Amino acid sequence: MTKTRLHQIADLGQSLWIDNISRSMIASGKLKSLIDQGLRGQTSNPTIFKQAISQSCDYDAKIQELAEAGRSTFEIYDELTIKDVQDAADLFRGVYESTKGLDGYVSLEINPKLGNEFEPQLKEGIRLWQKLNRANVMIKVPATKNGFGVVEGLIAQGINVNVTLILSAEQYQQVVWAYLKGLNHLVKSGKDIKKVHSVASVFVSRVDTLIDKKLDEKSALRGKAAVANCEIIYHKFQNNFGGSEFGALRHQGANVQRVLWASTGTKDPQYSDIKYITELIAADTVNTVPDKTLEAVLDHGVIKTALPGSVAEAQQTIEQMRLLGIDVGMVCNQLLDDGLAAFEKSFEELTECIEEKRQRLLVK
Repeated sequence: MTKTRLHQIADLGQSLWIDNISRSMIASGKLKSLIDQGLRGQTSNPTIFKQAISQSCDYDAKIQELAEAGRSTFEIYDELTIKDVQDAADLFRGVYESTKGLDGYVSLEINPKLGNEFEPQLKEGIRLWQKLNRANVMIKVPATKNGFGVVEGLIAQGINVNVTLILSAEQYQQVVWAYLKGLNHLVKSGKDIKKVHSVASVFVSRVDTLIDKKLDEKSALRGKAAVANCEIIYHKFQNNFGGSEFGALRHQGANVQRVLWASTGTKDPQYSDIKYITELIAADTVNTVPDKTLEAVLDHGVIKTALPGSVAEAQQTIEQMRLLGIDVGMVCNQLLDDGLAAFEKSFEELTECIEEKRQRLLVK
């Protein structure tokens, strides 16, 4: 098959994943087609499942079947999402095997209502991993104070983790430490660390969206904050995984925790529709993109390594923002809070939708 732009980006060390999942995408053959074109993984979240289940009838028959069997609303949600992730993971199995475990993953998020808890979130992550029963899945955990402990705990048990909602460089560093601690626990337990994989999902476009609103429309700094923030994080990534602490683990077969660029769909029409792809191509990274952005990349993606650039310039951009009264760190903290609230709201709306369908379909 002719190489697509996705294959060309992979040759530079970056994997393209899609940030979407639905029953129709799997059943129609669309996902299989994208995999054939070079797609190497898939991510999901409560908002994506809410759209998939609420805006179609694709799940109604299964909802009715489970409702008639006496399943609760959460149990129905659990069955629907587990099934989608399992089926998608089976389609990606060939990618997982051909890349020797580097790619081919599908991610499922822990119930966001548990996002500020430790023990319940850890137990739920283990339960999901066991129920999914696929080597090529990742459990998504938010990068919160309690989430860091959950990441450490899951990695310590050999469970693949996608750490999500990372906004700041400080938050990212905590994620790396949690990953390394988990690997060290795994080594001490005598278990094989070679099969454990993790990604650190850094949210991108939301940073520009919020900061641009604070800047003058003619400011040369518009559209610069997000990529500068990513440059600084990527610099930390190189230092962390090129250092002695990880070197010892690497010698025992540990895998690098790749940085994953998330929220990379362009929201401002003044910017290129592939801005957060073109400016973030880098080795040992993943970029998970919405459908429209993936189509744009396949059509007119610019394939050229972008990072590392100049971390000094990136830091200068952040400093220029500070001199204008814009604290990027505080913006990131706000976006983390907003993201956690948004996913919890989507989860509530999703379960309300399932409950409404459950009641309606039981009447028939």
